[in-house]
Amino acid sequence: MSRLPSFPSIQALDHLSESVRPTATGQARLSGVTTAAANSHRAVGEGGQFSPVDWALFVAISLIWGASFLLIAIGLETMHPGVVTLLRVGFGALALNLIPGSRVRFDRSDWRNITALSIVWVGIPFTLFPIAEQYINSAVTGLLNGGVPIFTALFGALFFARRTTGPQLVGVAVGFVGVVLISLPSASEGGTQLRGVLLVIGATMCYGVATNLAYPLQLKYGSRALMARMLLLATIWTLPYGLAGWGESTFEAGPLLAVGVLGVVGTGFAFLIMGTLVGRVGSTRASFVTYLIPGVSLALGVVFQDDHVAALALVGVALVIGGALLASRAER
Repeated sequence: MSRLPSFPSIQALDHLSESVRPTATGQARLSGVTTAAANSHRAVGEGGQFSPVDWALFVAISLIWGASFLLIAIGLETMHPGVVTLLRVGFGALALNLIPGSRVRFDRSDWRNITALSIVWVGIPFTLFPIAEQYINSAVTGLLNGGVPIFTALFGALFFARRTTGPQLVGVAVGFVGVVLISLPSASEGGTQLRGVLLVIGATMCYGVATNLAYPLQLKYGSRALMARMLLLATIWTLPYGLAGWGESTFEAGPLLAVGVLGVVGTGFAFLIMGTLVGRVGSTRASFVTYLIPGVSLALGVVFQDDHVAALALVGVALVIGGALLASRAER
């Protein structure tokens, strides 16, 4: 029996994410390898077969983000959607900014993209997901999140001059069919369920833009510093809506603990892992991680929340997982 890859420690993630280390002025400085060797490594990572470390990062982020929809649902039991988002982002920012080495000087020319990243990767989607879960259950929300790679590839081709070829295109096509099948049962109900579906699709579109924006910034500054600063900015953007819902919330131990885990692990450390994966395999291939998230969210929602999922959506889950497996194959 083949051995499964072990999950890397936070220290190991720091090392992986800092293969391109920033200098005091924010310019990239290679640690221990030449520029040519580093470029060669990136080319292999973006188009070659996933390494055991890549798979470890891939599975870890799938499990963490797959559980996030359940944790959101638990938090919503006593807290306003805006408060859930604010605490999630705030706890995540605190976790990453407390890690030594998170403070880096960023070039002034990059601040526009960093600010945009904090809005489209965190501010907007993290606000939309709790609102959506007031209309559709956590399992369906997680299943719909599998659409991220489609938008990543689409926006990458339209706005970032990136190509998606070979098995990746087949994976996107298969995954797209799966997402459609997942959406149909809830969308056919109309009314509030359709509203929830549309909110989640809007959030996944934001993720598609964000994954493309994150790739060059992560290579330049490393995951740890970039994600720490991005979450700090996002805390500012989510503060008004969070404060607006503060008086409508009660802070019981269970929901508060769920949101705390969602923030520290599901947001802080998860963004560090995801940023590392983007830097190793490229934005489009890293986004295929969301093809495995639906299965995790489905299982947890059914077991812990007694969520109902239509049979057609289960077929969709099989297709999105198949799309992930196709997409991870080496290009010929």
